[in-house]
Amino acid sequence: MTYSDAIIKRLTELCIKRGITTNKLATLSGITQSTVENLMKGKTKNPKLKTLHKLAVGLDMTVSELLDFPEMNEVAFEDE
Repeated sequence: MTYSDAIIKRLTELCIKRGITTNKLATLSGITQSTVENLMKGKTKNPKLKTLHKLAVGLDMTVSELLDFPEMNEVAFEDE
């Protein structure tokens, strides 16, 4: 698993859990739709902390909460 794969999985699960689309996530986060789409499609391999912070705020959580999930904590990531 790559770092990008882990972030995609986490954001997908959170969107499903909250019943929102990635477009709605972009709106809630104040990020362009294309930025979120690039992240979700794996085109963005290493998102900036600023982007992760905006996503976390849009999801009403902290960056720590956003990044605290098993794949992030227990997986040795492959080089991208």
